[in-house]
Amino acid sequence: MTEPAEEIIRIAAKGDGVTASGRFAWGTAPGDLLHADGSVERGPHHVDPPCRHFGRCGGCQLQQLDEASLADFVEARVSNASSAQELGAEHITPPHLSPLASRRRASLRAESSQGRVVIGYREARSHRLVELSECPVLRPEIVEILPALRKLLIKLGQGQVAPKAKGKPGKHAHAKLAADLELTVTDQGLDLGIKGLAAEGLALTELLLDFARDHALARLTLDAGYGPDTVWEPEPVTVTLSGVAVPFPPGAFLQATVDGEAALVAAAREWLAGSATVLDLFSGLGTFAFALAGPETKVLAAEAERAAHHACKAAAGRSGLPVHALHRDLFRNPLLPDELNRFAAVLLDPPRAGAREQVERIADSTVDRVVYISCNPASWAKDAAMLVDAGFVLKELRPVGQFRWSTHVELASLFLR
Repeated sequence: MTEPAEEIIRIAAKGDGVTASGRFAWGTAPGDLLHADGSVERGPHHVDPPCRHFGRCGGCQLQQLDEASLADFVEARVSNASSAQELGAEHITPPHLSPLASRRRASLRAESSQGRVVIGYREARSHRLVELSECPVLRPEIVEILPALRKLLIKLGQGQVAPKAKGKPGKHAHAKLAADLELTVTDQGLDLGIKGLAAEGLALTELLLDFARDHALARLTLDAGYGPDTVWEPEPVTVTLSGVAVPFPPGAFLQATVDGEAALVAAAREWLAGSATVLDLFSGLGTFAFALAGPETKVLAAEAERAAHHACKAAAGRSGLPVHALHRDLFRNPLLPDELNRFAAVLLDPPRAGAREQVERIADSTVDRVVYISCNPASWAKDAAMLVDAGFVLKELRPVGQFRWSTHVELASLFLR
């Protein structure tokens, strides 16, 4: 007797479809039917993936979902994390999803063998690279430069100096090339960082300069292992945050999309309106500090990464906004309750691992309003549980899907004591 097909009822955290009995199937959508032999019958929420690389490229996991089920996934990732810690969120808003061609930064890998260069993301569950010929989530200027960048890297790879063989002088290498590429759209154009290659000699330097000039790059940096060296930067590179032009250090963190940043900033502005003093923890370049500062609100922006701290400090000085930048490692040296008590509200936007040490101090303080921005619902939920145990109430959750079609989800949350 043939076993009946089972319906996919939800999408799990890593992107697999799940049936009521607990069977998993990659590449499925809610409403699909999973047969006993593993074959899938498409349901009403299953659409054709728009990218030819889907299924091999590890960058996206959810292109088979229609807009409604993608939104449900983003919301469920946040609400499930909240429920797992019994946080009792009073209100969860519909999620914000970033549109196509909106991601303004990309970290790609480049490798070559026998004179051919591949630029792209890793294959799913593999170290092999998928050669990126299109990417519907990236800003067009990032994708458009890749063919020319491949040619540049071939020439750079040919120009790397190989180790001298015994009794023989060094010669140009044709060995395998490997480099990490950071591409970011800034106010001045595309910022390109190449890590893992050197360009010694006039010929290679001129090659880089010609490439940067011909493609109107905002900046080109090269990192041979000792930190980024600027090869080309006609004018200081900046990113505009809430109307303030902030210096952009090579490789600095920036929200993935302009619209996603705006959604998170809007939540912070709404929830912290009227707060006379705000402490912005893990402030980075000042994404939230410059949005919150104004005639009625002073902001202290604390950040450990030195380049980001100096960028925020310089922009604050030029803007005239009441933002004071503080250089401080909040993991090793979190602000203590006596320091926190001076502020009407706290905003924090920590790395993926969360901010347990700092949250413990917030819980012990008299601060009664906390806005927590997170890129990891699981670590956020653990930190949030400490706030709830200390007497805070989770008033609102706003899911944000900046990384369209991936399982990476962000959120903004409001806690009141």
